[in-house]
Amino acid sequence: MPGGEGLWREDGCGAVCFLVMSERADALRRQILELTAEYHAEAFPKREFVAGASAVQVSGKVIGADDMGAVVEAALDGWFTTGRWAKEFERKLARFFGVRSASLVNSGSSANLVALSALTSPKLGDRQLRPGDEVITVAAGFPTTVNPIIQNRLVPVFVDVTLPTFEIDCSLLEEAYSPKVKAVMIAHTLGNVFNLDAITAFCKEHNLWLIEDCCDALGSTYKGRKVGTFGDIATVSFYPAHHITMGEGGAVLTDKPALQVLIDSFRDWGRDCWCEPGVDNTCGKRFEWELGTLPCGYDHKYTYSHIGYNLKATDMQAALGVSQIAKLPGFIERRKENFAYLWKALESLQDVLVLPVAGDGADPSWFGFPIAVKPGAPFTRDQLTRHFEAKKIGTRLMFAGNLLRQPAYQGIECRVVGDMKNTDYVMDRVFWLGVFPGLTREMLDYVAGVAGEFCSGLRVV
Repeated sequence: MPGGEGLWREDGCGAVCFLVMSERADALRRQILELTAEYHAEAFPKREFVAGASAVQVSGKVIGADDMGAVVEAALDGWFTTGRWAKEFERKLARFFGVRSASLVNSGSSANLVALSALTSPKLGDRQLRPGDEVITVAAGFPTTVNPIIQNRLVPVFVDVTLPTFEIDCSLLEEAYSPKVKAVMIAHTLGNVFNLDAITAFCKEHNLWLIEDCCDALGSTYKGRKVGTFGDIATVSFYPAHHITMGEGGAVLTDKPALQVLIDSFRDWGRDCWCEPGVDNTCGKRFEWELGTLPCGYDHKYTYSHIGYNLKATDMQAALGVSQIAKLPGFIERRKENFAYLWKALESLQDVLVLPVAGDGADPSWFGFPIAVKPGAPFTRDQLTRHFEAKKIGTRLMFAGNLLRQPAYQGIECRVVGDMKNTDYVMDRVFWLGVFPGLTREMLDYVAGVAGEFCSGLRVV
């Protein structure tokens, strides 16, 4: 940054001022960033993989010196809330998806909460979700896809999944429908893609909202089109396990400006005002509104149309996101390559293991590599995962398994379609291995070798 230029920053009351950078401050800033790169090289050197001694992680962040430098640079701005980095990231993310808006939040779980809560706004008129309305979802997944339904006093309608795609069974949709159903909220499991033709047709026929939880599927496509662009709202996550990371972070995406206003309101305390932090009078009539039973002219910045939250992310998180999103295409390609390589390496074990299959029309940006142990196998899922863990190979179960069997969900108000036998199958037999970009071919060869040795030793010949 040339001497004499500066940065926008806030004062203690949230007002904006312009901080002029002295030449010395500018020089110190550059020096700090240079030292940050040196520190990263020294503190986080590339380490040799030693089979059986080095950990093969199931997921993880891939962070370079440029990523760390971006976080430090954001901290040096002295702007410790949502600011210029957040705006830049939102623009880049919306451009990646090809949608009009992306609203940054502090986690993928918050993204799901904001997405569904936005649809409870009275401003939606007849399409407002009200307590007692039903939302179709699945129990084989991560809790925070379902939690916002319960937290908004709506009723989840649980539908079984198909094997081995682990996606919602669309043949059960009509059975799941009732006049109370007003929305569908489901995730693209582990990066695979649910049948978007069937789901979108169902939602259109019954005039239902569709929320696509893409937290595990950033970059997945369906018939050449990115997931997250089919529904009314989509969500993504930037937890360290995910495709790119902010440490913590998430976003809510939509192509509908009216929904963006609601999304941002629920994220930002529930306020009616849409001004950016530190900005006043975007609407041009800050003291001319008359809403609710407030006196005419009550300050629009302190007028609230929703019972919302404060779920904004910080600029330090966003700066990491800006750095990471530049690497996203490469990360996606690496995940696909690792998935294909591992599938080929495990192909000979299909007499005892069920390997994953992409849905029709799907080109997944895989989050993980799901595997099911067949009922006739001479070992259980738990025996195999314990063996992997003993060999320092990370594994994870398919999240909650069957959410209805989790302690927190006993006695919740819900409706269940069918016997959920495939969801129970997921709970009893499925786990997943990593395919994230930090894994090398050497690591994947080790994983496949351990799997082959274990399965061969216990096979019934």
